[in-house]
Amino acid sequence: MAQQKLSILLVEDEENLHEALKLNLELEGYEVTSAYDGVSALKAVQNEYFDLIIMDIMLPEIDGISATQNIRLTNNEVPILILSAKNNSEDRVLGLKKGADDYLTKPFNLEELLLRVQKLINKNKRLQDRTSLGDTYSFGGHTVNFKAQEALTARGERIELSKKETMLLRLLVENRNEVVPREKILQSVWGYNVYPTTRTIDNFILNFRKYFEADSRHPKYFHSVRGVGYKYLEE
Repeated sequence: MAQQKLSILLVEDEENLHEALKLNLELEGYEVTSAYDGVSALKAVQNEYFDLIIMDIMLPEIDGISATQNIRLTNNEVPILILSAKNNSEDRVLGLKKGADDYLTKPFNLEELLLRVQKLINKNKRLQDRTSLGDTYSFGGHTVNFKAQEALTARGERIELSKKETMLLRLLVENRNEVVPREKILQSVWGYNVYPTTRTIDNFILNFRKYFEADSRHPKYFHSVRGVGYKYLEE
């Protein structure tokens, strides 16, 4: 049985560049779906699964940054590589903050683009393999039951977790040993229309330290990364 091709959504309104990129991606063995504006891109993401999205910034109707943010608000974790004619650090930072995984400025080297595409797809596959969690997770003598929304601590205490605590704990564990940006937490746990303050997330982290850390002032597992986000460190 033939192996299913990896699928890429190519969002670029400049026709000549679009066709050249599509041809080269197909020569590399990818299956390419075309979109020429932000609205078509969002519709395609709703209807299909993609292994990667290549997203131009300057698009008709909805620009690439807004489309990227919209995709992330639906909790879709598909890797997104942004293409942009803008080369200043502010635009790069904005693109990454809104959910892009990588950012390449035009004009670019085709070989570099293909290498970045391959790396993003491979990284995403490794993350998916690594982060699949069951209903329970154990660490440091503690056991968390995500389905029952409760935890049994190493001290033998049974703790009822709120729905938000359970969602945040699962998100941190799924991304263990990596910083989870504040924006991703807000989108995944609270939803885009109810954004709490940073202090709210800090309070959740403080609760986790109270439940699971031997010394909450010197945490082993749950860490705040100032100005960026939060991290769970696996033993």
